[in-house]
Amino acid sequence: MMIKATPFLAAAALLFSVAASAQPIEPKVQARIDHILKRTPLIDGHNDIAEQLSESYKRSIGGLAAGTDRRDPPLMTDIARLRQGRVGGQFWSVFIDGTITGDAAIRNTLQQIDIVQRMIDAYPNDLEMARTASDVVRIHKAGRIASMIGVEGGRQMGGSLAALRQYYALGARYMTLTHNQTTEWADSATDEPKYDGLSPFGVTVVHEMNRLGMLVDLSHVSPATMKDAIAASRAPVIFSHSSARALVDHPRNVPDDVLSLLPANGGVVMVNFVPGFISADVWRWSAEQSAEEARLKAVHRDSKAKVEEGLKAWAVAHPVPVTNAATVADHIEHVVKVAGHDHVGIGGDMDGIPFAPTGLDGVEDYPNLFAELIRRGWSDDNLAKLAGGNVLRALRRAEEVSASMKNEPAALSDLDTK
Repeated sequence: MMIKATPFLAAAALLFSVAASAQPIEPKVQARIDHILKRTPLIDGHNDIAEQLSESYKRSIGGLAAGTDRRDPPLMTDIARLRQGRVGGQFWSVFIDGTITGDAAIRNTLQQIDIVQRMIDAYPNDLEMARTASDVVRIHKAGRIASMIGVEGGRQMGGSLAALRQYYALGARYMTLTHNQTTEWADSATDEPKYDGLSPFGVTVVHEMNRLGMLVDLSHVSPATMKDAIAASRAPVIFSHSSARALVDHPRNVPDDVLSLLPANGGVVMVNFVPGFISADVWRWSAEQSAEEARLKAVHRDSKAKVEEGLKAWAVAHPVPVTNAATVADHIEHVVKVAGHDHVGIGGDMDGIPFAPTGLDGVEDYPNLFAELIRRGWSDDNLAKLAGGNVLRALRRAEEVSASMKNEPAALSDLDTK
């Protein structure tokens, strides 16, 4: 999960945004998009519905076939809208708060994996677990959505490489090395650094992920950790949900000197939709909204109602700045400019954010992004790479690296033995 949704932030975005609705896609353009996505699965790098079901719906998977707009709070994902969005593959994030450590982290992660598995079991005509790149292609050709798991945060393995291996056995095909907190072995992008990148145990984790065939995910990590992990990894890395720092100097985005390393590594940046990461104006708006909330809480310590009333008034006077598919496309094109068409993908972060860019409001809206890139002159081949071709290539290469390491023993040096 990227940003904790608050009632104030979500309401302000939904009620007071001045952004116009996305225009319908012309039939010829839609036909072209459909042709591309029939040949190549659209694989999204990060969807947080499992965490949302855990947090808001007591881990229940009921009612996901369609109609989640009737839920309170609403979701950005359901089966019908995945179909409408032409999604062919999905990394389902299993997220827990990065402050949870040790055995509790493992237990909570297993609960998240259980949600994903129960979703897949409940909708066998629509979802199927994919364990290899070939599985993804086969499942997509069969008309189902290839489902993989992404473990969002290195603390989720509780310092145990045995837990990492079991996550892989359960279907995890990437792990994000940190979340918002610097771990005991890797620096986060949004916390005080401890190691100037990876510690020696962090390098061991990367090596073990390579041995397993699990992609190393560098979203959320510091630039120093990005560079250390790329240097340590024999396989391509991914950024499952990150954007371009040259356009918005947010610590969650990827700097150009890291993007320039991707051609040699084979890695992929799956561009994120978080408005505050892709728009400096929204980032400033969010900071100002938080400051106003803090001020109101200090003034009205005796009344939550007055705080809420004050925030609603502030939001009316300060509408959320506009973001849309064009904003996301700008970040995609910057990644292409620096790293090339072979190193970009899509990581929407649906259900991990309080609101999304206009016209990319849920999983049904991915075609709007393709329509924007077609308007900018993108070829079918490059759109196919963006959709899923690049991440499939990275998965295949990770499998090849794993096969080359098959005679290496499992690493047994857990964190508490270092």
